[in-house]
This record gives sequence, structure tokens and C-alpha cells, in this order.
Amino acid sequence: MADGNNCIPRIRFGPITWLTDSVRARLEEAVSRYKGSAWRIKSEKDLSEFACHRCAIASDDSFAAFFKYNEAPEARRQFEVELDGLRTLADKAGVLTPLPIDIVPVENGMLLVMEALSAIERGHRQWLQMGATLARIHRIKRISHGYETNGYFGPLDQDNKPTPHWETFFRERRLLPMLRTAVNSGNLPSAIADKVESLVVRLPELCGPETRPALLHGDAQQNNFISTALGAFVIDPAVYYGNPEIDLALVDSFQPVPDAFFEGYLEELPIDSGFDERRDLWRIPSYLAAVAIEGAGHLNRLTGALRKYE
Repeated sequence: MADGNNCIPRIRFGPITWLTDSVRARLEEAVSRYKGSAWRIKSEKDLSEFACHRCAIASDDSFAAFFKYNEAPEARRQFEVELDGLRTLADKAGVLTPLPIDIVPVENGMLLVMEALSAIERGHRQWLQMGATLARIHRIKRISHGYETNGYFGPLDQDNKPTPHWETFFRERRLLPMLRTAVNSGNLPSAIADKVESLVVRLPELCGPETRPALLHGDAQQNNFISTALGAFVIDPAVYYGNPEIDLALVDSFQPVPDAFFEGYLEELPIDSGFDERRDLWRIPSYLAAVAIEGAGHLNRLTGALRKYE
């Protein structure tokens, strides 16, 4: 995805098998309207292997657009919620977000089109920027956990109905719904589901002190930060207000990050000393979601997290 200068990422471009001529034409129309001049695709790069949806970058060799292709019946609403989340993060926290171009109806679905970001290689400075960016989001507070509207965690429904207490919100809006989703997917063995249910009754002793609800990215995996020459951009949010430890736990839930990320965060905000004890607890809903969406390959992460609280 793209910074304000819209430099073209250093990636190899080639034909995309799922991108039909009619979809290309609709994409070209949308970007041409946005730019106020004719824009025609000369090269394209499929990025679907890095996401849970079809997505790509297309370029006319001077301007690049990033787009997602969604065939779900609720595709337009999913994209509208995503853009609302990006606006919320930009307007309230002042963080960098990609510029939207349009939501475009195409054959059998919708495209979300944005300016493409020019990613740079991450070094110490970029990890510091990512941590500081997350902390700036967490500086925004409110009195209840949740959000004005429901949303999505990836393709899954996310219940954001507000509650005054974090333990209740985590149990009723995150842990139990994701458990039901994982069970209904057929990918979660009953013995593991039983362990999650046993964990639920222990939440009062495990959730730690009540915290003032902070604005959350909601899916703050490290791949949802893009490092650019302008700083760290955030993408693919699932925003709500809640315990900031949720975001901190998700950052390295699927792959490690260097200490510099947390150093950057700590320059802006403190982290409670009990966070390490709760880190795996906060990851369990996302692991359940991964099991539901992608299958049994994520069961080891889930069982490893559960084992911490046996």
C-alpha cells in the first residue's frame, strides 16, 4: 500500500490469474476518477499469499493502487467498516493511514481500492516508530469497552456492544464468540474446546486490574503496520475500545518482534508489570479465529497458550 509520494514498491510484477478483464476495467475507472486523468494498468502484483483475502497492487508505472477483492455478501459493509476504522485511528490518534480511493462493485463482489504504500526495510528506527504509533492510538480513552457499531475481525463478525467492565467484555464479546465460531468450523477438537470453557470460569482471577478503555487497533499484528519513509502506517484495523494489552499481545502472536518495538511503545506509555502473565490469555481469541478460518495448523499455538493457565 502507498505513502503520499506514491513510490512504487520494489516487488516483481506479473499477471494475476484471478484478476479478470472486467475487474481490471472497473479498477482503472475508479483510479482514473480519483486522479482526474486516465490511468491504465501496466503491471500488477498478487499479494494474496500475505493476507486472508485476495489482494494486489497495480501500477501504471507512475502511480500504484492497492486493492482487495471480496466476494462475501456483506463485502461493502466490511469495507465500509474498515474505512471507518482507519478514519477513527487517523482522526482521533493522528496516526498515518493509507488514502482511500473507492469501494467499487465488480463481478461477484467488491473492490476496496487505496493508494499503495511504498514499504521500506525495517531497522531499529522503524520498529521504534511502530511501537510509538501503537502507543499513540492507546492514548485515546473513553468510559466503556466496545464501540458504536459492530465490526469484523478478518472475515469474522466482531461484537462490539459496550460493557463497563473489561472482564465481561473479554468473555462475552471476544472469548466465547470466537470459541463458538471455532467449534462451528469443525476445526476445533472437543477436548481443546473444553479447556477454553474451563478457562472462562477463571477469568476473574486472570484478567488483572481493571483498566480505563483505550482505543485499540484491534488486530495489531506486525504485518498490519507498514514502515515507510514517512513513518509507520497502520492498516486492516478492527477498532474498538478496550484493554491495550490486547494489541500488545497480538503484535508478536504469530512471529517475534525485536525489543525495539516495545522500547518505542514505552517511550510513550507504560506497560503494566503483569502483562507478561496475561499475554497468552489475550491471544486465545485470535488463535481461535485462526483455527476457524485457516484450520488445524494453528492448534499448537492455541494449546500452548491454554497450557499457561492450567
